[in-house]
Amino acid sequence: MSDPKPVSGGKTRRSDTITKGVARAPNRAMLRAMGYTDADFDKPIVGVANGYSTITPCNMSLNVLTARAESALEAAGAKAQTFGTITVSDGISMGTPGMKYSLVSREVIADSIETACQAESMDGVIALGGCDKNMPGAMMAIARMNIPAIFVYGGTIKPGKLDGEDLTVVSVFEAVGQHAAKTIDDERLRKVECNACPGAGSCGGMFTANTMSSAFEAMGMSLPYSSTMTAEGDDKAVSAEASSRVLVEAIEKGLLPRDIMTRKAFENAIAVIMAVGGSTNAVLHLLAIAREAGVPLTIDDFEDIRGRVPVFCDLKPSGRYVTLDLHHAGGIPQVMKMLLEAGLLHGDCLTIGGQTIAEVLADVPAQPPAGQSVVLPFDQPLYKTGHLAILKGNLAEEGGVAKITGLKKPAITGPARVFDSEEDAMAAILDDRIKAGDVVVIRYEGPKGGPGMREMLSPTSAIVGRGLGDQVGLITDGRFSGGTYGMVVGHVAPEAAVGGTIALVEEGDTICIDAPARKLELQVDPAELKRRRAAWSPRPANVTTGVLGKYAKLVSSASEGAITGGD
Repeated sequence: MSDPKPVSGGKTRRSDTITKGVARAPNRAMLRAMGYTDADFDKPIVGVANGYSTITPCNMSLNVLTARAESALEAAGAKAQTFGTITVSDGISMGTPGMKYSLVSREVIADSIETACQAESMDGVIALGGCDKNMPGAMMAIARMNIPAIFVYGGTIKPGKLDGEDLTVVSVFEAVGQHAAKTIDDERLRKVECNACPGAGSCGGMFTANTMSSAFEAMGMSLPYSSTMTAEGDDKAVSAEASSRVLVEAIEKGLLPRDIMTRKAFENAIAVIMAVGGSTNAVLHLLAIAREAGVPLTIDDFEDIRGRVPVFCDLKPSGRYVTLDLHHAGGIPQVMKMLLEAGLLHGDCLTIGGQTIAEVLADVPAQPPAGQSVVLPFDQPLYKTGHLAILKGNLAEEGGVAKITGLKKPAITGPARVFDSEEDAMAAILDDRIKAGDVVVIRYEGPKGGPGMREMLSPTSAIVGRGLGDQVGLITDGRFSGGTYGMVVGHVAPEAAVGGTIALVEEGDTICIDAPARKLELQVDPAELKRRRAAWSPRPANVTTGVLGKYAKLVSSASEGAITGGD
């Protein structure tokens, strides 16, 4: 960055360009309208990027955290400047055309935070987010700007309860499939709907939001234990205040995000994601953040780390417990300490607090607490290797992402059932036209083709709800929700819209998904594939104007994080 780097004592600040010198009197006059005094012009100006909205329960408590963060910043000797950024609720837009905007919103969020902070020469930023794209969007901006920063997660939702069972939003999607299969009635479906989401907070399993919050804590960009707190807990507000104080100290020390977000820090994040059984979306988002940070990271790095790290946390969607249970069992620090003891974590990485990871974890027990089964002993894991596998083959030369643990049938070879949209596939599933042994193909839903790379939680949940989760495969150039599980492969690249092999699949072709071998193959004679490729031509763009049109023109492959910018 060409801007002056913050130094001890605040003698050189980015905000000096706005507040210092006679020529800056008009700038100061406008700040005085907001209550600034002469003394305030010598304080660091800190942006508070507030993702509050009433669009989704994930973000509806962020105003409370923002107020606590603002007060703590002022008490620590900084001046807070709060601004808003958008959110899109994946859960609410799921299964609709609105879902096309979800991944796009990540770029909008990153751009908006960068724009506000850079335009106003802020000395640092504290970003508060809750829903899936607030989080990587904020971290992309933080990595891009490289000014002192910290992320505050809005917190997880408490589990819903019904007949002694913990519910999450995924329970509702699965109940829709069960209702279609006539295994539950209208009243049961309504009860699940009414009890699944009891209040504020992000989806309660180790879905995308909780996965990314865990990754950011593992990277050292959020405070210890903060990633698994509930949105409605008092400790979450206290953590927001503490985050503000830590950020002011980082500004005074000149501690920058790229000092923390190193290649080793990304490896730590991936290791933690594997250990907790996190979302496939973590692959997409970490690739994007790394690109912004100038850190070399590829899709193959996930496969390399997967082979070394076991899954030892039993968390939903494929496990039994919710993220609040993990918090009570020691949270992410407990997971990290176990990985550190096993030689699978870089303890020398810096954190936003100025300590190393090893120093932060010094007092954390090496073994998980007795009397609980959320975090298992390292030598008694659920699975000996990680769950997020990178599959390659003639159907995915650049790779596809799959959750491969916990599958009763880790490989399937069957006839392709081809659909050019999520809606068409969903109709076939609910109409009972998908049978055991089929491999569903949902294409033209990739970053360019959608555009926007929609999540396929509705089709996958409907398959599971109909009792076919272990008997039907599904591949797509779209994404999956963090709540998805089963024999499914997403992020297939190259995507259909750019002529990837997935565009050449025909109804009835044989497809092999082989998770143990990490292969995704279309079993069609090469000469026939060559003929089909010669006959293929790109489809007209679905959208050419507005934010979706811009995104479709600029977006990169899913194998590169599906970003629209970066170094």
